[in-house]
Amino acid sequence: MSTSVTVAAVQLSPVLGSREGTIAKVVEAIAQAAQRGATLIVFPETVVPYYPYFSFITPAVQMGPAHLKLYEEAVTVPSAATDAVAAAARQHKAVVVLGVNERDHGTLYNTQLIFDADGTLLLKRRKITPTYHERMVWGMGDGSGLKVVDTAVGRVGALACWEHYNPLARYALMTQHEQIHCSQFPGSLVGPIFAEQMEVTMRHHALESGCFVVNATGWLSEEQIAQITPDPTLQKAMRGGCYSAVISPEGKHLAEPLREGEGMVVATLDMALIPKRKRMMDSVGHYARPELLSLNLDARASTPLHSSPLESRLESRPEFPSLLRSTNDEPSASD
Repeated sequence: MSTSVTVAAVQLSPVLGSREGTIAKVVEAIAQAAQRGATLIVFPETVVPYYPYFSFITPAVQMGPAHLKLYEEAVTVPSAATDAVAAAARQHKAVVVLGVNERDHGTLYNTQLIFDADGTLLLKRRKITPTYHERMVWGMGDGSGLKVVDTAVGRVGALACWEHYNPLARYALMTQHEQIHCSQFPGSLVGPIFAEQMEVTMRHHALESGCFVVNATGWLSEEQIAQITPDPTLQKAMRGGCYSAVISPEGKHLAEPLREGEGMVVATLDMALIPKRKRMMDSVGHYARPELLSLNLDARASTPLHSSPLESRLESRPEFPSLLRSTNDEPSASD
């Protein structure tokens, strides 16, 4: 791992209603960030094909058409969409963290994908608890995605939006010694107060974990807001809430945050700041008290089906001894 890493937090406006259109913008942004020297590029929450902004302002009973359209444009993993991003990561030798709406058969998930600089998909994780209105759109993830991965730029972890208000989810990544935390938010929601809260949360995580934070939010133009809703009152809820930033382990901005419009925040990380911070306060090391306080993480993937071999099932059913014998016995000469 290099002693310095150049990163980009991309504030992107999706192409509403189009997976292919948004993927094309993502690939273009990867090239632009790489031209500016970035070897880690972070995109907003579920930017492909687009965050379900409609769910924030539309009653559930009226949400069907927009929800079904999101199903049609959602990403399956793997697919041509993920192949395109992997190819761009490989071409530009950059680690890419991308938020997508993932479709797995009949369910959508808020999913974060981490591609290494050689294009390998290192992690597919799902938001463990969709927030408020999002629960009408996405299913829940599990603990299998709460992991930090080794990449070309160091140990990288990721959480989406209000997962950062789950301190145990953050702590799970902290205990795995993440060096760069990649966070994603939808942007263009709730107004300036959302951006203010986001800044407090991101800077706190950098300080508490002693790691760098690269935070990316989405952006909606006035035309896109009007496309989502023609109601001027509801449109007010679709503005603001943008804060793309790069933060040091000392809680400082390494470049001016981006709060409006499309663009990217590019900064170079001095990795020596991590031990400098942790020398004073390592919350999962010398500042921890595991004999008093510790975290239990169930890292198993959730599945609705658990199967076991026939023999194991029969052994637990003594009323079927003859059937068990018949499955174990070798064929006789008379057979």
